[in-house]
Amino acid sequence: MSDLKGFLDNSFTLEGLPSELADGLTRLARPMKVNQGAILFETGDPGNGCYAILEGSLKVSILSVEGDEQLLAVLGPGDLVGELALLDGRPRSATVTALKAARLAFIDKSAFERFADENPQLYRHMLSIVGKRLRQSNDVLAARSFLPLPGRVAQTLMQLSETFGKPLDNGRILIHYKLSQSEIANMAGAARENVSRVLNDWKRLGTISRISGYYCLERPEVLKQAATL
Repeated sequence: MSDLKGFLDNSFTLEGLPSELADGLTRLARPMKVNQGAILFETGDPGNGCYAILEGSLKVSILSVEGDEQLLAVLGPGDLVGELALLDGRPRSATVTALKAARLAFIDKSAFERFADENPQLYRHMLSIVGKRLRQSNDVLAARSFLPLPGRVAQTLMQLSETFGKPLDNGRILIHYKLSQSEIANMAGAARENVSRVLNDWKRLGTISRISGYYCLERPEVLKQAATL
């Protein structure tokens, strides 16, 4: 489980966790693999634990009242998913599907609770992680409610750069995940045609580019400003 130990040491979601707690979580974790298209859990399923993503990518989605899929997030190596189940024991609030074949580490809720009862600091740390995820969700909801379309697209690209971003020269950021315009539109809550126009405008202005099929944020400061309420 050296991969998981590396995840715990390097992931921003568990940054600052004491080494003895990281070692304890490593012992609790169960490695697993899922194929592309596999569903980890669906909305309403029992919350029986959380997953650390070691390799691959997952999407988090819900269904609208009309039955349309709404993409909430795309997660990659270094992210946790389902961590809320470790704290509240309620059913899953979203569906998580593998966009690519993925290697994961599963931490069972009951095993986590026994370990955390002996190490209360772990509960406090998990609350801080859940709080950060809640703030991110609030930012997305606020963007969809109050930002114009360019701002919503910018917010989506900035969010993706936090998970998949690779720094390049001159402050540029490469989103090292191949996104379709439909995926960006889904996350931004907009029609693909309208999002395509925004992306093409930014390409002409030199705000973004495409490198080998990946989106590159040439001027991330411009996008960050556009994504700010």
